[in-house]
Amino acid sequence: MSEMTMDSARAATPPLVAGTDTAVAEDGRELLIEAIGLHTYYGASHILHGVNFHIRKGEALGLMGRNGMGKTTLIRTMLGFVNPRAGGVLVRGQRMTGGPTYKIARLGIAYVPEGRGIFPNLSVRENLNMAARAGVEGQRDWTFDRVMHTFPRLAERINNGGGQLSGGEQQMLTIGRALMTNPDLLILDEATEGLAPLIVREIWRVIREIRDSGIATVVVDKNHAAVTAITDRSMILVKGQVVFDGPSEEVRNNPELIQKHLGV
Repeated sequence: MSEMTMDSARAATPPLVAGTDTAVAEDGRELLIEAIGLHTYYGASHILHGVNFHIRKGEALGLMGRNGMGKTTLIRTMLGFVNPRAGGVLVRGQRMTGGPTYKIARLGIAYVPEGRGIFPNLSVRENLNMAARAGVEGQRDWTFDRVMHTFPRLAERINNGGGQLSGGEQQMLTIGRALMTNPDLLILDEATEGLAPLIVREIWRVIREIRDSGIATVVVDKNHAAVTAITDRSMILVKGQVVFDGPSEEVRNNPELIQKHLGV
């Protein structure tokens, strides 16, 4: 395989506006993350095959595909958990290929991982307060009180340990903790996986509220109908390659595309 460098791969992606200090898309919105020509491996297994990705400030993106198609690997590569063998990642115009992850987070990126990753021995209050900080532009829109209002279940269990919560409550805590960082971009990886239907509806309500608040969102979920209803744009991965990147409305109105790439 002829591996592409970051510069040679850029020709295949939407260009930045020349002469600006920050990464700006052609429509004038700031590019929060841009991935260019990513090739990522786990050992000898080639997972991502030249993937290009971008998300703009305030945009809601659905990242979809069947299991094992590279969605989580793409996220982990962009956030510095995994180093690509070729290609690169820019976060707010800064080259951040391979991390360090904490620096990417400080640029206004928050991540809700599939495994949740709460601290089981800390209370709900402590889990939230340890993450509290102002956003990149000094904003403190998401306060402790606002998270409590958004997640009434957590308010009822404020002194309970993280390990004493149900799966759905832990997921709420994970999302709430991410919001306490006042991010410009929130990435949610399978936020509704394995949850009861009532909790799933609550999670989708919260995701919609987050989107409406102006935070850019990347939503990974198997429920393509719910994802496309709540996002502006959708990307579909098949075997580590992008097979669709366009308006979510096009996915909703294309049953053949859904059946071919997303159907069971």
